[in-house]
Parts: sequence; structure tokens; C-alpha cells
Amino acid sequence: MVHIDQDDGFLDPAVYGDTIAEAYDGFYSSPDQTVGAPGTGATAADFLYARAGAGPVLELGVGTGRVALPLAAQGVKVIGIEASPRMLARLREKPGGSDLDLKLGDFTELDVPAASLSLIYVVFNTFFMLADQDAQVRCFTSVASALRPGGLFVLEAFVPDVARYDHGQCVQVERLAGESTQLSAAVHDPVAQRIRHRRIVLGPDGVRTYPADLRYVWPSELDLMGRIAGLELAERWAGWAGEPFTATSGYHVSVWRRPSV
Repeated sequence: MVHIDQDDGFLDPAVYGDTIAEAYDGFYSSPDQTVGAPGTGATAADFLYARAGAGPVLELGVGTGRVALPLAAQGVKVIGIEASPRMLARLREKPGGSDLDLKLGDFTELDVPAASLSLIYVVFNTFFMLADQDAQVRCFTSVASALRPGGLFVLEAFVPDVARYDHGQCVQVERLAGESTQLSAAVHDPVAQRIRHRRIVLGPDGVRTYPADLRYVWPSELDLMGRIAGLELAERWAGWAGEPFTATSGYHVSVWRRPSV
């Protein structure tokens, strides 16, 4: 059994973002990388555009704008909140990035007017970066307050698979490219539902480590959080193109609605 240093605490999402900001697009934009649920950033933007209504919409953990920029390019007013200053700096450098309404902060408490948004979304497991169940429930409650009646909350995340951890750990080769080797190392705490993950890149320039801690949640627990916040499940798919969600799906795109009355 691997030893987990409990003194390290849960990694602040801002640390994750600041550490990976310069490399993020390289990791998740190359053709051989699978990012979250099936579909590209453009496919996700199409899915969200079809549900955005009159807007505006809010992305939680906007990052470098992989989804926000193609969505805004379709004429939707996009607000983005992000914990990492370096991620926001990268986004502002991109074409269209300076046109977004960007806010620095976490997304457990949303600094937006009540009932002002038609759609709020969070993609690529970013919701799991909230440290515990209490923080995740607070996020759902804040989202519900910020949505207009009939507004939607869209969340993309993996379906937990505890079988992939042998004696509480998992090490995989993610990529081999020229002189570079990319490894994924993770340890699993099933009681706290936490994964401590480190991406390790070895190459001619030395060794780089990119840390990320996740508190994962099963879809059924997310549905309960939604009910606590006053939201109702409206849709669940296995990908952004509307693939059916089944017992074998590795990802889900779930949509909750704030009731109209």
C-alpha cells in the first residue's frame, strides 16, 4: 500500500493552474490527447450554444478558454471564473480572450447577481477540484441561486472507476514522443473519494511535475447535490455529441434545470 502524506493537504486549484498554465494547451490540444468526454472543445461549445438561451452564461474554471472561446465566437456572452492568475493571463493573450468577462476567484460562492444567468457550465472534471462534499454542495447551491428560472447547469466529468487502482495506486505511460516520456501517477483514498494525481514529464530539459488533487463524485451523488440545491436532472449523455449514457460509459455530460416555478 502506498503511503499518502496527509500533511500536504488538498491542493489549491490555483496552484494546479499556475503550475500547468504554460503547458496546458500543449497537453490537451494535440490530436493524440483525449480530453474528457467524447468530443472536442468545438463540439462542447455547440452543445452549450444549443442550451444557452438568451445568455449570459458562466464557465466555472474557465482555464485557457478551450470551450469558452468557441462558445463566445458563436455570439454568446461568456463570463469566466478562474482560480489561477496564470491561466487567465494565457486566456487573455488569445484572440477573443480580452472580450470575455473574466473573474479571478474560486467558484464555491459566485459573485454574480441572483437569477441572472441562463446557463452555467463546468467541464473536464474541474468540479472535482473542490476539496470536499461541503464545498461541492455549496457550489451547487450558488449555481442554483445564480440561474434564472428554467436555467441550466451543465457538468462534464469522468465516472469513477476504483478498479483501476491496484493497492491504492496507479501508474501509467500517457505518451511517448521523441525523447519525451509522459507518466501519470496517482494514489486513491476511497474513504474520502480523493485522488492525488501527478503528471510527470521526463525529457532533455529534465523532469517536470504537474500536480492535481480531485475529490470525485458519482453521478448519483451529483444528482443528490442537485436536489439539495433545488435543481432537477434534465439530461445525461456519455459525450458532447449526445451519445447514450450507459453502465459502461467512462464520462458523462449532465444537465440540471432550475424549475420555472
